[in-house]
Amino acid sequence: MTTTHRSITLQAMTPADLDQLRLAYKQATDEWVATIRAEEALATPDHSMIAWEKWDAAHFLEHDAHTKFTEAREAYKDALRAVNIGI
Repeated sequence: MTTTHRSITLQAMTPADLDQLRLAYKQATDEWVATIRAEEALATPDHSMIAWEKWDAAHFLEHDAHTKFTEAREAYKDALRAVNIGI
């Protein structure tokens, strides 16, 4: 169902749509937490260059996961905002 309000077309969100967005948010959160833990696990007493590079590479994965988390969170928030207050 599509409605037009003040020359803006809004797509009606169904409960199933909201559930899908919430699930995507939760999955992105779980992935982000896993990458944080993986990065933290690489901060070891091994102070070699190789260990440092692995730790640094894990940080880039964490950063990417955080970006996906933020996008999923914002998509879910936007849908909730549209359903609950119409904006």
